[in-house]
Amino acid sequence: MKQRSVRVLTGLLVVLLAGCSLTRSGQDRAPVGPSTTSASPTTTAPGAAARSLTPARLRAAVDAQGIRAHLAALQAVADRHGGNRAAGTPGYDASVDYLVGQLRAAGHTPHVQRFQAGRFRERSRPVLELVGADGTELQGGADYRTFEFSGSGDVTAAVSPVDLRLPPGPTADSSTSGCEPADFTGFPQGAVALLQRGTCPFRAKVDNAQRAGAAAAVIFNEGQPGRTEVPPGTLGGPGVNLPVLAASFQVGHRLAEAGPDQRLRVRTDTESTGRPTSNVLVELVGADPGRVVMAGAHLDSVPAGPGINDNASGSATLLELARQLAGTRPAHTIRFAWWGAEELGLLGSRQYVSGLSQAERDRIALYLNLDMVASPNFRRLVYDGDAEGAPAGSAVIERVLTDQLRSRGLAVGETSLRGGSDHASFAAAGIPVGGLFTGASEAKSTDERAAFGGSAGPADPCYHARCDNLDNLDLGVLDQMADAAATAIATFARDTDPVDRPG
Repeated sequence: MKQRSVRVLTGLLVVLLAGCSLTRSGQDRAPVGPSTTSASPTTTAPGAAARSLTPARLRAAVDAQGIRAHLAALQAVADRHGGNRAAGTPGYDASVDYLVGQLRAAGHTPHVQRFQAGRFRERSRPVLELVGADGTELQGGADYRTFEFSGSGDVTAAVSPVDLRLPPGPTADSSTSGCEPADFTGFPQGAVALLQRGTCPFRAKVDNAQRAGAAAAVIFNEGQPGRTEVPPGTLGGPGVNLPVLAASFQVGHRLAEAGPDQRLRVRTDTESTGRPTSNVLVELVGADPGRVVMAGAHLDSVPAGPGINDNASGSATLLELARQLAGTRPAHTIRFAWWGAEELGLLGSRQYVSGLSQAERDRIALYLNLDMVASPNFRRLVYDGDAEGAPAGSAVIERVLTDQLRSRGLAVGETSLRGGSDHASFAAAGIPVGGLFTGASEAKSTDERAAFGGSAGPADPCYHARCDNLDNLDLGVLDQMADAAATAIATFARDTDPVDRPG
């Protein structure tokens, strides 16, 4: 999961803001009895919502304790496989096996879609050195690091800033540096492209720089609070031929002020290869199969840790929703997807969408994304569906999710639709998108603390770290996000007219 900008909306602030409690505020909770399947001994029996698909019935069938049983299983998978579930590793394959087994036990017929991701290795440390004026070599790690899937090279050349935003904008993702080929108009061949984080995937910026004739690239952080350090990131997979470094805002600002005679040395020594991984898909065919309601979550973690909030939380929620819908005959087809290699650059969802014909894309009425839905210092965030450039119909999804949360007296905020997670693959195809998010490593503002409670620290202090484990969760907000997702899926499975785009 990549970080996104946040804008707190007006919400109802009542005593129910104490989201860390598992107590339910709604009256649609049905008693959860013992499971009838040995595959998931602590969860409600599959098919509990199958008698009649309504938002209330699906909310009642899915709870945080059932979801946590899947999270514990995925934690155990990571524990048995080197501490992570990264794409292309045995830990990821074992995560797929668990998922497929649960779906089959519930009565589904899952489809495993294999594709190639990438493997990356640094052979020696990178170098970022100002040459000429003071001959200063910056400090690796604190000041800069190699982007995953950077190419190899040793380049000394002039620095060419590309559409920078200095000082930074008021919110994250304010910068559009390098997102469009037009940003490189007049770019000097063989220069080092100085780029700023924001708006679009890192790979898009680098691909544009590579096509413009850059010999190397440095991407620095945007500069807002919580976005000053060296940004984490990946270029998604093999295919980048120039050296690419990530740098702190301070370093980027210094390079942007370099004079025309200042030259920069950029050196990387890397190796990238392909590796197989997979998506998992399952669907309930509707009475009218011509319209498809999709919901997805990425299943992979980063190599640094087990990825229980990012994003076993979304994957496990989706799994429990699919289990409880087993046997349902919805009005419209419901399709669930668990994506591989999101952490490598949305590779699984991009592979899936790019493989669809136009007719198959047109069948998808909407896509709902669940990514990091249990952050311990959470915000309750809904994707901003009425932002400029959002596919038509996205605002309807935002409204359904927001209304459900507010109906329980809960504060709600918005998060940017740009970049970030697998919804971007669908939005690029013009499909209406929406989703839920509870925050990553960005700091929480004073207004956000007043709205959501918690501390001034990051929403998830274990973002992309070893400590993203079972202790790194708020089950109360997980329960609330699961209810919002259940409401949206059940609502649109009955009627997609509000989000349908012109044929």
